[in-house]
Amino acid sequence: MDLSNLKPAKGSTHKEKRIARGQGSGRGGTSTRGHKGQKSRSGYSRKIGFEGGQMPLQRRVPKFGFKNINRKEYKGVNISILQELAEKQGITEINPEVLNKAGLVSKKSLVKILGNGKLKAKLDVKAHAFSKTAREAIEAVKGTAEKI
Repeated sequence: MDLSNLKPAKGSTHKEKRIARGQGSGRGGTSTRGHKGQKSRSGYSRKIGFEGGQMPLQRRVPKFGFKNINRKEYKGVNISILQELAEKQGITEINPEVLNKAGLVSKKSLVKILGNGKLKAKLDVKAHAFSKTAREAIEAVKGTAEKI
């Protein structure tokens, strides 16, 4: 066997349907398009969402809501995760760079510390935002919560 006698397995390939190539082909005449009408013409295309003249769904349903261009998207980190970091790596100061190295946030993301979990270690935390419960939990163990 070599490249000169390779061919596909029997029955795995089919001939292409050649439409509009005369009456002898079996697909001549109207060429599978039926008789007359808009859909039988060349260049026919239907608008997306067209419902045959009925009012389309995207026009029947009312518009609502808006996109706030001033929205700030924060990446939330719970104090339970800060406690794990402090135990594993033995650190007392936590900032976005430390969280980035730990793989919790990306380099440019804004960090918000959230209050889920228990905090035992005294930590100096620097972040872009803090929830009320997180700030209270950090300050309860004599740590500092500094907003960047």
